[in-house]
Amino acid sequence: MPQIIPIKDLKDTASISELCHRTDEPIFITKNGYGDMVLMSMELFETNRRKWEMYNDIDLSEEQIQAGKTLDARRALRSVREKYGI
Repeated sequence: MPQIIPIKDLKDTASISELCHRTDEPIFITKNGYGDMVLMSMELFETNRRKWEMYNDIDLSEEQIQAGKTLDARRALRSVREKYGI
């Protein structure tokens, strides 16, 4: 379950740091009852960043397929062999 805490609780940085490392989810910070920020451990951030990059690569690949910017494998390998004399 996601953690939601008010911004005033950020004064206790040690407990916030512990909470970030103890949970495997982002911590949502509210200000005046509305969402304001998200905190997470560096490990969780790096894991999510890699996922976001993978999803972006998949989106780009799908766009390239739709635009017809692909080659079949045999033609692509033939092109590489010709280019590098393999």
